[in-house]
Amino acid sequence: MVKISPMKTNDIFNLLHNAVESKFFGKKISQREMAERLGISMRTYQDWRLGNSKPQAAIAIFKMLSELEDEEVLRITRRIRSNLKENA
Repeated sequence: MVKISPMKTNDIFNLLHNAVESKFFGKKISQREMAERLGISMRTYQDWRLGNSKPQAAIAIFKMLSELEDEEVLRITRRIRSNLKENA
């Protein structure tokens, strides 16, 4: 039996960082810029990407999203995006 290990939190942050970059046609986004977009310090963001620290809220959110079907994840993320744009 092959055991599949769960994805680490820092792997998820790296995957998301790369996905945001690809949205902008591969334009590199610095860790500083991404941290500013998230409203956190660059050091905190670096720690998340390196796996030196794990934001507990993010871990809970990732776990909750993993329980949902793809369509529901998409619906929720669109709603979050819309709310963020309205409050920007």
